[in-house]
Amino acid sequence: MTAYILRRLWQMLPTMLGVIVLVFFLFNWVGGDPAYILAGKMSNPQQIANIRTQLGIDQPYYIQLWIFIKQIVTFNFGNSWSTGESVANVIMTRLGPSMTVLIPLTILETLIAVALALAVAFVRGSKVDRAVMVACTVGMSVSILVYIILFQYWFAYKLSLFPVQGWGNSFWENLFHYSALPILIMLAVSIAPSLRLYRTFVLDEVNQDYVRTARAKGVKERRILWVHVLRNAAIPIITNVMSNLPALLIGAFLIERFFSIPGIGREVILAVERSDFPVIKAITIYVAAATMIFNLLTDLLYQAVDPRVQLK
Repeated sequence: MTAYILRRLWQMLPTMLGVIVLVFFLFNWVGGDPAYILAGKMSNPQQIANIRTQLGIDQPYYIQLWIFIKQIVTFNFGNSWSTGESVANVIMTRLGPSMTVLIPLTILETLIAVALALAVAFVRGSKVDRAVMVACTVGMSVSILVYIILFQYWFAYKLSLFPVQGWGNSFWENLFHYSALPILIMLAVSIAPSLRLYRTFVLDEVNQDYVRTARAKGVKERRILWVHVLRNAAIPIITNVMSNLPALLIGAFLIERFFSIPGIGREVILAVERSDFPVIKAITIYVAAATMIFNLLTDLLYQAVDPRVQLK
């Protein structure tokens, strides 16, 4: 196991290097000269030259790339151009609110979608099965903006069940008060596609030989689904959940923007609006690293779920 983990970590290095070079290329050749962005419209050549010297972008490209690599290794991307705050502090302070929404959302969405997928698979081909699939298709056709507007209007404004927006200082207040409606909206958006996908995973296993053998032995259908089928369907389900985690971290930017949640997604929008390159570069690199780490954790979870899986 240790040898496998070390080998996978070693294999991540070329991928990470490729990401670093790509990000460096995009921000240095495509993103424009940051000195002009920081200096503003009423600047003179001397000011621009001073800024270029301070940022180190007057150096040859290979030196700039080496500086960028050192920033990544030391977790020091300097300060935000718009607020002057340390980029590391920006990420750490915004990560907490995002995780407050993301972790309960992932747990609830996975449990509900898996339970519904098994229940629908149990009555596969019936009117209930068809009705659920139609409802999922309709739900997937509705934009998340519609969900946000409707839920905010009815549950927050009209019924006053939740705050319209905001964020507090207490973890429990944020979790049960401010995060409840955003999590509810994200559940409404995410359960439909997950249910359809997990139902497919379950039905693929239902047609396997071991299921027919269990039925021939007189094992109850519920036990077959919840024990035998779920165990084998768990592998693609784990893959889907783990691969979506980094995307959820950034993909919740609409929720965080509408509900004024000071998370990573909202920070990305603000950084793009302000052309805050240090924050954008740091988040891009760390999301790429998180994606590779989650892929490694996915493989380790495979063996935890099914010891027959051989890690190579």
